[in-house]
Amino acid sequence: MSLRPTLDFLLYDWLKAESLSQRSRFADHTRETFDAVLDTCERIAREKYAPFNRTVDMQEPHFDGEKVILPQCTHDANRAYAESGMLSAAQDYDEGGMQLPYTIEAAANGFFGLASVSMGSSLLTKGNANLLLVHGTEMQKAVFARNEFAGRFSGTMCLSEPQAGSSLSDITTRAVPDGEDCESDPLGPRYRLKGNKMWISAGEHELTENIIHLVLAKIPGPDGKLIPGTRGISLFIVPKKLVDTQGNLTGVRNDVALAGLNHKLGWRGTTNTLLNFGEGKFPVNGEAGAVGYLVGKPHEGLRCMFHMMNEARIGVGTAAVMLGLAGYYASLDYARNRPQGRPVQRSGTGAAGPAGKDAAQPQVRIIEHADVKRMLLAQKSYCEGALALELYCARLVDEQQTGDAQAADEARLLLEVLTPIAKSWPSEWCLEANSLAIQIHGGYGYTRDFPVEQYWRDNRLNMIHEGTHGIQATDLLGRKVLMEGGKGLQLLAARINGTIGQALQRPDLTAHANALAGALQQVGAATKAAWSTGDPTDALANAVPYMQAFGHMVLAWVWLDVMLAIPPSAIKTIAAQQGRAGATAYFYRYELPKISAWLQVVANHDLTCASLPEEAF
Repeated sequence: MSLRPTLDFLLYDWLKAESLSQRSRFADHTRETFDAVLDTCERIAREKYAPFNRTVDMQEPHFDGEKVILPQCTHDANRAYAESGMLSAAQDYDEGGMQLPYTIEAAANGFFGLASVSMGSSLLTKGNANLLLVHGTEMQKAVFARNEFAGRFSGTMCLSEPQAGSSLSDITTRAVPDGEDCESDPLGPRYRLKGNKMWISAGEHELTENIIHLVLAKIPGPDGKLIPGTRGISLFIVPKKLVDTQGNLTGVRNDVALAGLNHKLGWRGTTNTLLNFGEGKFPVNGEAGAVGYLVGKPHEGLRCMFHMMNEARIGVGTAAVMLGLAGYYASLDYARNRPQGRPVQRSGTGAAGPAGKDAAQPQVRIIEHADVKRMLLAQKSYCEGALALELYCARLVDEQQTGDAQAADEARLLLEVLTPIAKSWPSEWCLEANSLAIQIHGGYGYTRDFPVEQYWRDNRLNMIHEGTHGIQATDLLGRKVLMEGGKGLQLLAARINGTIGQALQRPDLTAHANALAGALQQVGAATKAAWSTGDPTDALANAVPYMQAFGHMVLAWVWLDVMLAIPPSAIKTIAAQQGRAGATAYFYRYELPKISAWLQVVANHDLTCASLPEEAF
């Protein structure tokens, strides 16, 4: 089964992506150029990625004492992706880009996630370079960002530390000025960093000439002590190998050392590392300390880093979607070809009589069993709905960049509210889709004879990648629905009500519209109730159930909005549209009713979990 027809429908019939070519930034593009990009990425993914998905899972990265070894197929895939121009596809022509809409870029990159998610290491490189385009100096853009877009350099983000994890306020990596002339370095104010960073994806490899680390560290105050909390954090460019102002390697290795490789459940094709900065293994000019260049202003590092983090969160959500779809396609194929069991038949005692099976009849394919259809339809509703959400968010990025002032500001607000959902919802429910794919395969599902067990392992990491589920939930209920006086939440509610109003005009969608209206009312009431005491402890004790309900409401809205792009007559005559209608019906009848239970504990300030003493466990 191919992803392309689904992408074409969502891009062109639902999101009207072709109309973006009417904007001056995208004026050189047409549907034909968009399709050419999709065709190219689909081909590269099919030839360079998909055949080696199992290879990179089995042949994990290893360190030979000098360098990290990756399979040759990873080098070939990385080279093919860089040569395609997709690293800089959405950038200005002046940056060597195509000025491609981000909507099309996001859709095209989906092919690589579907083919082999752990081989697609471009996510952090793009985010790294995009951050520098916004917050870096002209020299930093030229030397670091543009070489990343060209594929010469790759990028990472170095946030977590072994003792701090997700608690960035507790990081202890230090950055001190490097000499009296540090402020005059053309690459930016120069510092020496010492500390350790953990869980660094693509932190060490030989795929590119250089690796550009973006590192959060603290500059000591006048008393020599680190400033407590996140307000003391600054951001630094720390290249693996030092470069000159032309981007040429100087031959000097920076004081960044691999301390170890993390051996993971999934995503085994991408290295995950512990890095030591400034331990003295590679002293620069005879001195321990990794050379780093300040990005932006001192103590504003976290604000800068959020530019990359938010981009990465949508990328993680998209990766989760593609893994879910890969499992869905595999289990659908299996269900269509695996004979097992016989249809249930009624006995001669009447309609209410006992059911039975005739062993003399031939076996049926398992897709003919109602429970298998249930599992397939659940996967379809989760994964195709989540794909639509990710593409909608990508469309908001284009709106923020090229729309008029009001449209751009509305897109900004909607992205603020939807980003925690775009990251968390697919990472939970497309993982559930992968679990269902294993179930459909039966005993074969947990063997390595079939790919679905790997899809599940790869996807399990996404609930942790780029901010855990709990962090996303706290961000949603603790910040995003409250920011700017609740303006973002109000705007989202207005968009949902707009969809409801249109759906009420169609008899085939009226029941769904009324159900969505009820869900919106429940979420709104629970949001107010959560904060009714003004005590964050009360409000946030059940932030995850709140996020689950909020996400289900958003996905129900997305599915209903997608249905508005399908004429009623097409549902009766076109199988693909009948499938979308079935997935929508499934989501409204089987999934949306769950939100009442989730929101009840939120509205009641239920402290069952929060108040249980440690010794009771």
